[in-house]
Amino acid sequence: MLNIIIRTVVIFFVLLLLMRLLGKRQLGELELNELVVSILIADLASVPLQSPDLSIWYGLVPCAALFACEYLLAWATMKSVSLRRIVCGTPCFLVIRGEICQREMRRCRFTVDELAEELRKQGVGDISEAQYAVLETDGTLNVILYPDRRPVTAGQLSIPVDDDGYGVVLVEDGVVLDGNLRFMKRDMAWLQKELKSRGCAGPREAYALILYESGKIYFSKKQ
Repeated sequence: MLNIIIRTVVIFFVLLLLMRLLGKRQLGELELNELVVSILIADLASVPLQSPDLSIWYGLVPCAALFACEYLLAWATMKSVSLRRIVCGTPCFLVIRGEICQREMRRCRFTVDELAEELRKQGVGDISEAQYAVLETDGTLNVILYPDRRPVTAGQLSIPVDDDGYGVVLVEDGVVLDGNLRFMKRDMAWLQKELKSRGCAGPREAYALILYESGKIYFSKKQ
């Protein structure tokens, strides 16, 4: 039993490290090649767990090889537009100027019900209101509305808007993030003063304290 637990922990951390090395783009999206790798890894990683007599390398080596192939393929697709089109495909326009592209719908095996559902998720109830609907290579549908249907921004109305800037967390669940405190050019004396003014004897009584570039502070006391 101990052997199985050790194998599980080792495989978990190795896979975690390999996934981290692939980068955030692969973690946030799932292209076709990444889906294939994920399916194969799930199967290969379970081999040494299901068969304790086999060496753990029977699972780790194939997984490492797959990650290496995926890394090289990702690098190659960055360098070659043609290869990227072959591996990842290209975006498809399902709606152009309010009209459904039936040929693309059939090619992508996308039904009208699915199109209407995806549009509703983005707050579009009428297909004719969509200037373009693009099916991206990762399977997500992005909708571009006609200019007169898009939400009006403060810039278009020439309305001045206060900008608080980027917010940095200084206290999280009672723990002071020293690096963030230094980044915002503040010290513990300043932090203690701000906490005291909000009824806290110390950081342990604070759940969250976020400082924005404008000097604005968001505070939440620990319950």
